[in-house]
Amino acid sequence: MANNERILIVDDERDFVEACRRTFEAKSYQVATAFTRAQAEGMVKPEPDAILLGTLSPAGDSFRLYQWLKQHPRRKDIPLLVIDAPYEQRSSRGWKQYEGMQLEADDYVTKPVEPSSLVLRVQTVLARASRVITVLIADDHTMVRDGISAVLGLQKDIKVVAEAVDGQDAIDKAMRLLPSVALMDLVMPRMSGLEATQRIIRECPYTKVLVLTQYDEEENLVAARNSGARGFIPKRAAGQDLVAGIRAVHAGEYFPASFAEARDS
Repeated sequence: MANNERILIVDDERDFVEACRRTFEAKSYQVATAFTRAQAEGMVKPEPDAILLGTLSPAGDSFRLYQWLKQHPRRKDIPLLVIDAPYEQRSSRGWKQYEGMQLEADDYVTKPVEPSSLVLRVQTVLARASRVITVLIADDHTMVRDGISAVLGLQKDIKVVAEAVDGQDAIDKAMRLLPSVALMDLVMPRMSGLEATQRIIRECPYTKVLVLTQYDEEENLVAARNSGARGFIPKRAAGQDLVAGIRAVHAGEYFPASFAEARDS
């Protein structure tokens, strides 16, 4: 499916920019590139949907471009992914410490970085910017996953980006796709939903976990809360609570509100 998003890639390493351009265009993005601050400033009309801002010469030009973007009422809200120099080049080519302290970026990565991983990060940034809630469904039953996907597919603000068949699969896909919400069954092969929840919370801080399980005993509710989940829905109540629960945990709330109080007695 074609993308309408326009991406501006700004960096003074031409080989890196060219590799990124090819990768994004292969995913049907519209791509503009710039190798200097002056070029970049001339390419923001119309405003791109996202900007990849890397390192520029002379030193400080990346930060000056960042300031220029943030000073304009329309440009300041363009999703921004900052790409820093490798650690060993940070002192000569990278973003300075005082610049980083003033930086408000939607994502930050350090070279070397694969262009394919930047595509996934940009997809996540764009989804957050457009308020689309991306969801990973982790359940070892195909019929359950299909049923959930069908329900969520009717929601304009929710998009299922992947399905996982066990806990390890959920971790792998969460780390690769960075979904807004991971919908997690508790009992799965290879690795339990509780262990997967703990790993996802630790490795993917933007992802909120909502437990959806048929094992709704109090001890499982408490265990889910202790593992870092933001919500708990019994499968028997999923029809009425699923969409509301996803929206609530994505907004940083607990679902239901009483879940915040679940603790070992």
